Amino acid sequence: MGKKITIQHIADYLGVSKYVVSRALAGKSGVKEETRIKVLDTAKKLGYNTNGQFFNSPNQMQNESHLKTGQQNVLVVLPKSQYQDSMYWGRIIDGVSSELSELNLGMVIITETDQFTSIINPEGFLGIICVGKLSTAVLLEFKKWGIPVVLIDYEEPLFNTDTIFANNYDSSFKLTNYLIGLGHQNLKFVGNINFSRSFYDRWLGFRSAIEYHGLPINHQVNLLNTGEDFKTLFTNIKKWLEQVVQLGSHELPTTFVCANDSIAIYVIEILKELEVKIPEEISVTGFDNIDNSYLQSPTLTTIHVPKEQMGKRAVRSIVDQKSRKKENFEKILLTCELIVRESSSRAKS
Repeated sequence: MGKKITIQHIADYLGVSKYVVSRALAGKSGVKEETRIKVLDTAKKLGYNTNGQFFNSPNQMQNESHLKTGQQNVLVVLPKSQYQDSMYWGRIIDGVSSELSELNLGMVIITETDQFTSIINPEGFLGIICVGKLSTAVLLEFKKWGIPVVLIDYEEPLFNTDTIFANNYDSSFKLTNYLIGLGHQNLKFVGNINFSRSFYDRWLGFRSAIEYHGLPINHQVNLLNTGEDFKTLFTNIKKWLEQVVQLGSHELPTTFVCANDSIAIYVIEILKELEVKIPEEISVTGFDNIDNSYLQSPTLTTIHVPKEQMGKRAVRSIVDQKSRKKENFEKILLTCELIVRESSSRAKS
């Protein structure tokens, strides 16, 4: 007996999302008729077993495409890149899903591809929630569709719409100010500040706090910004730490302020391998408050980002845009909270 053909096999064969395949097979709205036909033909060609659940008749499909219920879905679009910190983005998606359920609305999740704007029927969706950084070309295509769009953790200069952010600047300023209050004057920010708008705003908050206290600021001294992606960044962090520790612990900063928790957790792991004591010899802080942050030893001082609330707020923005004409689009900043744990302490004398 041959292997069972799944929706994912059909999606891979056509180079589309499994969510598109699922809706096409079920005869649901939100998929162009040309794409639906290709999905059905491919399913038959590959031997997909419908178990009587799919392949509605052409008349059924045509009728459903005109139902008002077809408007009660929100398209959630994720970037091409696979984010290292799925615990961060996943929580935002949880918030989107929870709020949609409360409003009795549906959700279709799709990953950005070069051709997906040509296979999605915008008439099948109430609006679009973009999570993270998408390409300008894709966002400009969404603008043509004329339906509400909300961007989470990203702004596009050529596309004016509602955006949802955590208050990264003020929160990073607060965290850095707390560390300076503990006597730290040699601080280093760790992370690629060009990776996302959030990382850049966290760097600005860090830098502003240092300047506010009259401490010298120098990119070469205060910033470890090597690596376009997390894998490269982690490799470079380890190499840099090994070199500095070999020169003597006096070459280390007194605290690492990391752009997110995943980076901070990795820094702690490497420092442990190098037998550097945390926080006795050096403090380490993160940002986001992912689940792993309080499972570490030592537990991680960080900033709690209301991730689920960001997703929920994005849904409410879609509904608000749809229900009435807005005079102005909004940039919404959600307040974050400083959480002090074991990985930070007073600067060593």
